[in-house]
Amino acid sequence: MTWLALTDHKDRRLSLQGLGAEKRSTPVMADLPDAELTRGSIVFETQVSEDSKPQVLFGFNTPHPDKRSLVFQAIPGGGVAMVHVQGDQIAHAAIAHKNAGRAEILRLSYSWDTKYNWGRLTLEQVGETVVTSVAVENPLPLVLDDLRDLMLGRGSHDYAPDMVFAALSDQIEPIGPGPTLAPDTPVATPWGYRNAGTLKRGDTVYTSEGEVVPVLQTVSRTVPARGSYAPIRMRAPYFGLQDDIIIAPEQHVVIDGPEVEYLFSCEKVLTPARHLVNGFAARTEPCGHTVNYTQLILPNHDTLMAGGAPLESLYIGRIRRDTHQLASSVLFGVDRMDLPEHKAPSHKVLKWYEAIHLAKRRAA
Repeated sequence: MTWLALTDHKDRRLSLQGLGAEKRSTPVMADLPDAELTRGSIVFETQVSEDSKPQVLFGFNTPHPDKRSLVFQAIPGGGVAMVHVQGDQIAHAAIAHKNAGRAEILRLSYSWDTKYNWGRLTLEQVGETVVTSVAVENPLPLVLDDLRDLMLGRGSHDYAPDMVFAALSDQIEPIGPGPTLAPDTPVATPWGYRNAGTLKRGDTVYTSEGEVVPVLQTVSRTVPARGSYAPIRMRAPYFGLQDDIIIAPEQHVVIDGPEVEYLFSCEKVLTPARHLVNGFAARTEPCGHTVNYTQLILPNHDTLMAGGAPLESLYIGRIRRDTHQLASSVLFGVDRMDLPEHKAPSHKVLKWYEAIHLAKRRAA
């Protein structure tokens, strides 16, 4: 897997050898204008609000010598439509999204493999577990000139202010739950702290309750270091940390204390790390174009101890029951019989406004 391009409002990059640590010694495709990428994924995040008017979020349009365009457009009600045109050939799909009445960050993934005449458009709401996908019939390949127009902003192109980032991969990118810990995150085990990236199936770790449980699976993935993937540094000694750790914005942190009991009438709550960023206890971490994350799957969605702080392990729900969703996820290739079924989180997961309120009270 190689990320070939990354675009945001500050920078645009495209390399046929790949970006970041994935950079290869040879290009993944010929450096010719009409060279085709027959398999790949375009992943982007954008803010969409309920009252948004129809608008082109991301795309390009080349009218000459032959009509060529790829456009992703927001549609009324919060959905997104995709239309890909090459001459007299058209591939299109639309996906609906029920908006919650406020601005939300959506992640769109368009993947295609023309060899198998297969395409998929997926919508995920950042911070939620629901994944919605629709098939794209007769997907078209993207030629290098089109990729440069799209990702580098050449010619007639669109990149809406609501866009967060867009990235291009040469593979079918997984959808659904993903890892959120830096590989060097120290995780408590009966043999002391070990880096999360070195743990494997059969190893054991401590939970925040002091129990010893086995690691059922370890998953890893390299993603664009932007948007909901942009790393956050959690700083010691806040949150009980003994050392700084790097985690993804959507990693859930377990928080307790008198403020939690007063505000939410429970001992502990879960909150995404992105809501804890305040410039000192947690802050965004400068990084390159891509970042690698890992995570552990534990039997009962147990809370692990990372650098001294309680963090949520990977929540996969009942994904093992859905063959299609399992095959589309970061768990592709894992025997479903080797996976647990996770009940709903044992602690209350704070809404965005609750987490921000709690963070402000703690900072006061």
